Amino acid sequence: MKICPTCRRTYDDDGLNFCLEDGSVLTFTSPDAAPTVVMNQPRTTSPSPGAGIRTSWDTTQDAGAYSMQPKKKSSKAWLWVLGILGLVVVLCGGGIAGFFIYVASVADSNVRVNSTRVTTNSTPARSNNSSSWTPTPSPAETSTAQEVDLSEWVKEFSVYGTTEFKDGEFLMAAKDKGYYYVLVAPDDFSTEKAITRVTVRNPDDASSSLGYGLIFHSDPTPLTKDYAFLIDSKKKKFRVVRHEPEKETTVTPWTNSNLIKPGTAENVLEARDKGEKIELYINGQLATTITNKQGPTSGVPGLYAGDGAKIGFKKLEIAR
Repeated sequence: MKICPTCRRTYDDDGLNFCLEDGSVLTFTSPDAAPTVVMNQPRTTSPSPGAGIRTSWDTTQDAGAYSMQPKKKSSKAWLWVLGILGLVVVLCGGGIAGFFIYVASVADSNVRVNSTRVTTNSTPARSNNSSSWTPTPSPAETSTAQEVDLSEWVKEFSVYGTTEFKDGEFLMAAKDKGYYYVLVAPDDFSTEKAITRVTVRNPDDASSSLGYGLIFHSDPTPLTKDYAFLIDSKKKKFRVVRHEPEKETTVTPWTNSNLIKPGTAENVLEARDKGEKIELYINGQLATTITNKQGPTSGVPGLYAGDGAKIGFKKLEIAR
């Protein structure tokens, strides 16, 4: 058995040479050894670097996510942990950081849209403005439309995306390229067996490799499960994807389409849920049909903006 001559702490490990509390050199002791008198005068030598340090996790940046209590014993193991984590971040090219940004963005989006209110009108779903809504004949023309008030989706500041409402148009964008920003409505809405549509435009004619457009059949928690009908008006292409937690699956790859109005013009995207299949329209013309066997069959509507491009949205509504 060994003992610390300073703090009198004993250790059963004879291979240990220094005290874990104050760094003093340990000495052998025996049950018959007399106790050592500890003087009040401070030691003339400094303890070994790092001895006696207490560590704790700083939760100020990730408050509410998780916390860690201060350690009761000093240990240098945390230095190895930090070193390994740093190496992983470098090797993954920032992928871990991107994951945490994604998680926080989802939480931020969900809080924002929960304040959305529902407005209902009894006018036909077709707009008098043929430049923004020119559908082929559908049941929506003689039904009521439930419209989302996009002005209530604006948040003064977010580290993950930008939002504003200007001249009757809701503008949103992810703050960084390579990321997409998704906002969805609360469960007051339902896209099941309904016609979901939105008017979208790219006011700066910006490039977006991820696209932008309409979310439907979404869980009220963004990106938990949904479909996204996306276009790139600069390249006149569209695609369809399905989301699951931390995963985006391609349903229809990027496809050229002359139905898309190029540049900064408005395009109307529409999803008509018919049970086992979903018809997707661009500016009132059928663009493609997908079979809904693996994806969600109900949910709420939402918006998608990718790759840092600022995208404008109007008239997000559901008709039956």
